[in-house]
Amino acid sequence: MIKWAGRIFVFLGIGHTVLSLVLVAPSHAASWFSGDLWRPDEGVIEMSPSMAAYWLSVGGFGVPLLVLGFTVLWMHRRGIVPPGFLGWAILAWAVVNTVILLPSPWILAVVGSVLYLVGVRRAERAAAPEPVLSS
Repeated sequence: MIKWAGRIFVFLGIGHTVLSLVLVAPSHAASWFSGDLWRPDEGVIEMSPSMAAYWLSVGGFGVPLLVLGFTVLWMHRRGIVPPGFLGWAILAWAVVNTVILLPSPWILAVVGSVLYLVGVRRAERAAAPEPVLSS
């Protein structure tokens, strides 16, 4: 289950990053490197299309999700049980985004998080020492 969770996170990270770089970034990349993103009148509330494209692609969560997925897969291959708090954090983030933006691929992050948490729980139980019964 942990392996499938890692694969889902990698898939989402690659999908988000590649699609945003292919579909959104080309029309805004020139302004990113010209210093347009540092305009003093630009705020988070009234974001320019160039700033929104930046946060959707390069500055977004696609790359960190990809890194998380590869880290989970790396740990799984080495028999290391990843920490449960990562699954809970991704699950909370994914549930909020699924509720806000359904239908969307966020539901895959929810599925990946649940698989991750179930896999971590099973791995922790399997690694727990057997209780010693005294007679």
